[in-house]
Amino acid sequence: MGRRLRQSAATLAGLVLAGTGLTTVNAASAAADAYACPAGYFCGWSGESATGQMYKTNKSVADLGSWDNRIRSYVNRTSSIACVYEDKNYAVSGGYFPDRPARAGGYSSYPTATTSSIKFVPTERECSQSAYPLWFSETSPHVSGFGDMNGDRKADVVVRDMAGRLWFSSGDGTGRLIGTGGWNGINALTRHGDFSGDGREDLIGREASTGRLWLYPGTGSGSIGTRKLIGSGGWNGMSNITAFGDLTGDGRSDLIAVEKSTGKLWLYPGTSTGTLGSRKLIGSGGWNTMNALVGVGDMNGDGRPDLYAREASTGKLWLYPGRSAALGGRVLVGSGGWNAMANLIANGDSSGDGRPDLITVTNEKYAIDGFPGNPGWLISYQGLGNGLLSRGERTNGEWWGLNGFC
Repeated sequence: MGRRLRQSAATLAGLVLAGTGLTTVNAASAAADAYACPAGYFCGWSGESATGQMYKTNKSVADLGSWDNRIRSYVNRTSSIACVYEDKNYAVSGGYFPDRPARAGGYSSYPTATTSSIKFVPTERECSQSAYPLWFSETSPHVSGFGDMNGDRKADVVVRDMAGRLWFSSGDGTGRLIGTGGWNGINALTRHGDFSGDGREDLIGREASTGRLWLYPGTGSGSIGTRKLIGSGGWNGMSNITAFGDLTGDGRSDLIAVEKSTGKLWLYPGTSTGTLGSRKLIGSGGWNTMNALVGVGDMNGDGRPDLYAREASTGKLWLYPGRSAALGGRVLVGSGGWNAMANLIANGDSSGDGRPDLITVTNEKYAIDGFPGNPGWLISYQGLGNGLLSRGERTNGEWWGLNGFC
């Protein structure tokens, strides 16, 4: 597809790259034209280096008409991503380029004179696909205690995009918006079961600016209701905030978190009012060596929820079996390589065998055929009922350009 060339006409003093060679242009003329594009518009010029006739739009255009294949340089001064397509009707088959918002005076020179349509979207991935990833789940033989937010016995995924919107994917390949914006202000997001006592799965989020902890009650349809404050502050001192399930055995979901300053692991029991009770120490130290915790449900078949933890220094995955308001001795689940996963997601039974599973999303370290640099792949691991996992199955690579899952 090529590499974008963005220049500031004022600072390059008239020298810009054009194709594979250097061309000298009139610096004053280029600067004047580059600054002519008004804020809130995408502008294109018939000449290179923001010279010649200027075209502008602030709406998506499926067919550029007389400007088809005429734009040789452009700038995006909107607040959206501008998808620049080489075919009409936003067709991705001919190639496209996502152009981010820029300041006045800059411009791009790729692609050159091949632009046929332009679309404005909130996130880069929407140039070529939906804002949410493709997600399919098998139907579980029974209603799960967690992972299913709309009661259809399919494992669901909640997705946050780069624009701060929240999406609900129900396991049938579809998705819908459940949070219109502002969710990038939540720097920890977790779910596992019912905290409010109404039998529906809820979300818990930490507000980055205040350190407050909020409960977002599930409605039973995949949406969430009005949030409720359950932690008035201080939660920025905790890492790996994780909804766990019922560890205390009182029928209510609980929360665990690592204290950053000490590495201690604390249990916060759920209460009948949908709040959290007095915390209890369940790990005396060393938990700062874990860079991911996930409450995966009952993985070993003993009727208690369990914990998976990833060891940062080794990339090993460990099972900590649940006990009565405590954790048992750990068992090795994965001998290494788990640092190639950007996200570990526990969303119940996605394989349809009645046992909880694990899904992950890869990062840049993930290798295919021996070559790293493959972020955004969904890997599915089936729970075997003994605390261990099946070999991971790579399903699709559409999980890139997103900003969190639970």
